Amino acid sequence: MERLKLFMPLIAFVVLAALLFNGLKNDPNELKSVLLGKPVPDFALPSLNDESRIITQDTFKGKPYLLNVWATWCPSCKVEHPYLLELANMGITIVGLNYKDESDEARSLLKAMEDPYVDNIVDADGRLGLDLGVYGAPETFVVDASGIIRFKVVGVVTEEIWAKDIAPIFFGG
Repeated sequence: MERLKLFMPLIAFVVLAALLFNGLKNDPNELKSVLLGKPVPDFALPSLNDESRIITQDTFKGKPYLLNVWATWCPSCKVEHPYLLELANMGITIVGLNYKDESDEARSLLKAMEDPYVDNIVDADGRLGLDLGVYGAPETFVVDASGIIRFKVVGVVTEEIWAKDIAPIFFGG
């Protein structure tokens, strides 16, 4: 029994090392969404551009789009912004979800940096983000023409992520 006590720290270390090593295999940007293959959750929220106009989950049905979760308080969103402008200039439909943000600040930022979005959903209290399983901003969902979520990117959308992961789904589905 005394010998077993001597080896307990070594056994604990081996178990901990195995758990940590297993965790390194997982890419934190590949957090799976339980909503993949399901419709965008029901919502009715104001447009950032005209808060008297209500946007719903059906507003953008009919063609595929990117639903991009962003906020003025998010530094990574500002890094991602120029590439979203490139995608918008290529004709990609991008809908913004302004997440837990101040609408006046969001409008000012988009005016200063240019607006890549066809419209922006105001999610001031974060309920839609919660329903989507958002961890933080930025996150981007690929939504097909029927309103079904096909893919989710946690973090900044880059040219590489677009080419490798998003474009084949966006244009193929």
